[in-house]
Amino acid sequence: PLFIPKSFLSKEAEHVDGFAKECAVVTHHRLCKSPDGKELIADPDAKLEEPLIVRPTSETVIWNMFGKWISSYRDLPLKINQWANVVRWELRTRPFLRTTEFLWQEGHTAHASAEDAIATAKESLDMYASVCEDMLAIPTVKGEKSPSERFAGAANTYTIEALMQNG
Repeated sequence: PLFIPKSFLSKEAEHVDGFAKECAVVTHHRLCKSPDGKELIADPDAKLEEPLIVRPTSETVIWNMFGKWISSYRDLPLKINQWANVVRWELRTRPFLRTTEFLWQEGHTAHASAEDAIATAKESLDMYASVCEDMLAIPTVKGEKSPSERFAGAANTYTIEALMQNG
């Protein structure tokens, strides 16, 4: 879903901490004319019971569903690849360019062991590097993010980095 109830996102407070200042929040479901009729305002009678967060990431939604889909080790591994628009009001310049709303690829997996999870992550990393290098002719460097660069709540974050000749 594009809109995530604030209480739902709050369940993952540690994970969301990395995005909290970048979240767009919806508080009303309708606009109306201002009393003077010159502009549109949030209709005071249309306030939502609970604020909705415009999705900054999908982990809280995905992991809730994993809890419903996985009932035994026999259901593992579970691997989901998702492409979804996300919205972040980022407060600092990033080393790559993107707008407030962008298309984001997310891989979500659940495994019986940490070893299997790491092997899957590294296999995916190799596939991404292969696409960039073999199909797009973009040289990459595979690596692991430092603790300060890791995805919020992650034990490890693996990455491919690339720099084009024109910067």
